[in-house]
Amino acid sequence: MSNVVDPPATVRQPGLVLTDHVFDVPLDHAAPGGELIRLYAREVVAADRHADRDGLPWLLYLQGGPGFGADRPVGRGGWLGRALDEFRVLLLDQRGTGRSTPATRQTLPLRGTPAEQAAYLSHFRADAIVRDCELVRAQLTGGRPWTVLGQSFGGFCAVSYLSYAPEGIATALITGGLPGLDADADAVYRAAYPRMERKTLAHYARYPGDAEVAARIVAHLGAHEEVLPDGSTLTPAAFQQLGILLGSGDGSHRLHYLLEDAFVDTLDGPRLSDAFGERVAAVLSRAGSPLYTLLHESIYAQDGRATNWSAHRVRDEFPGFDAPAAVAAGAPVLLTGESVHPWMLETQPALRPLRETADALAVRTGWGPLYDAERLARNTVPVAAAIYHDDLFVDTDHSLATARAIRGLRTWVTNEYEHDGVRAGGVVLDRLLRLARDA
Repeated sequence: MSNVVDPPATVRQPGLVLTDHVFDVPLDHAAPGGELIRLYAREVVAADRHADRDGLPWLLYLQGGPGFGADRPVGRGGWLGRALDEFRVLLLDQRGTGRSTPATRQTLPLRGTPAEQAAYLSHFRADAIVRDCELVRAQLTGGRPWTVLGQSFGGFCAVSYLSYAPEGIATALITGGLPGLDADADAVYRAAYPRMERKTLAHYARYPGDAEVAARIVAHLGAHEEVLPDGSTLTPAAFQQLGILLGSGDGSHRLHYLLEDAFVDTLDGPRLSDAFGERVAAVLSRAGSPLYTLLHESIYAQDGRATNWSAHRVRDEFPGFDAPAAVAAGAPVLLTGESVHPWMLETQPALRPLRETADALAVRTGWGPLYDAERLARNTVPVAAAIYHDDLFVDTDHSLATARAIRGLRTWVTNEYEHDGVRAGGVVLDRLLRLARDA
């Protein structure tokens, strides 16, 4: 930790006052006297409010992922603007992300062998994040409970929080993040592939010409090697992962604009354009968020069994996702999104050094529970959750089952928004606050 320089205390933006906080927490909460890692969090207060004088309560925001740092605000917009009407907000970089002892291809070799790196990362799941939050809360709030807003994976963390430290939560708000309490990775992906198919076909219905472009790209990739500007190899399966865009509110339109200038004529004939390649790389790259690949399936692991590259295995049960075969048969190219695959550790240069680490995590057994169903059934914390109907990333049936299992939880089920609905403005947060207060 000696090479970590404490950040400056406070800066101002138009409409915001931002204060940096750092905390040292145990790597393994079961061994509090052992190694410490550093957490970073940013406090945000409206410029026209004084947090202490006005007695503003805390709202902790837990980012989606896993593997992404918290939002970096620029001005008072979106859900944050609504939250700042009545809260001081803490944007936490969860362990391993952002400025919280980052775990990347550059830093993980410091931990030793791939097996040692995997053992280190086994401490980076929701249960550890909850314990981190409790240590942070004790330092910031004087022990008072705070409101927790969990988006996507942040919602999974919020359910773990309700399971293991409900005394720390005044109100829990969850957006697109109610996990299946007992759904393992295989169950998650067996539900996900049909959803991905529906999303793909709905996109082609909106933009019919895109089906032909997608088929042309897959056929082209079967005959030509295409390397993206970041050095990644674009294979048919990698191209299919652009379906991740279909999980956001404007994603179908963004995908259409991405595809419309995919090809350019060259001396060697038609090739994928540099402009297309640059935008594809921006969507697919995990250089800045490798934990999204390394730990993704572990967020569903709590039955002691290895995940064993679940999404890759389960995909074989859905032959329609074989893109070259689909093109040969004149069928539409189905896109994917919420899935990770072992070949990603070969096609992406930033992930290649972590291939053995990823494999070690995939075969790891002994994953412990992330939720306590009995405690959730006795829950007394006000909880409200937005469930996005036909969400690309989180299965609606799994979410509804969990909503019924958490005592007192109130739901808002809507197809007005996609998975990133909380970013559409203050509407979703405002609705959830009213639901929780009426509980």
